[in-house]
Amino acid sequence: MAIAAAAVLLAGCGGSEPGQAASPTASPPGVSEPAGSAEPAPQQSDQVVLDVTIEGGSVTPTNEQLQAAVGQPIVLRVDSDSADELHVHSTPEHTFPVAAQQGQSFEFTVDMPGRVDVELHNSHTTIATILVR
Repeated sequence: MAIAAAAVLLAGCGGSEPGQAASPTASPPGVSEPAGSAEPAPQQSDQVVLDVTIEGGSVTPTNEQLQAAVGQPIVLRVDSDSADELHVHSTPEHTFPVAAQQGQSFEFTVDMPGRVDVELHNSHTTIATILVR
């Protein structure tokens, strides 16, 4: 009886033509694939970098349009000849003091998708709007 049951199970597995091997990815009846066996989605590991120059009362860039992913590092590299304050309107919000010096770098991430404005507080200038997905 056990031999007959094994023969029935073997005949029903794979569904292949005679002479062909059963698919190696097929699971036996009643056995499910382990959770998370699908290939993971690619991660956004690259940084979004924006170079900002504040010189002689002028700011560049202004109204730059950027895109980033939720949790992706965003780096603002600032060269400035005057003190100001960067304000990132995101969730969570970020505020960075800008000194009158070259080579400053400010990094943040955004936890919620949406439009994020990056502004200079004292000069009332929008440097960039970042679409976070």
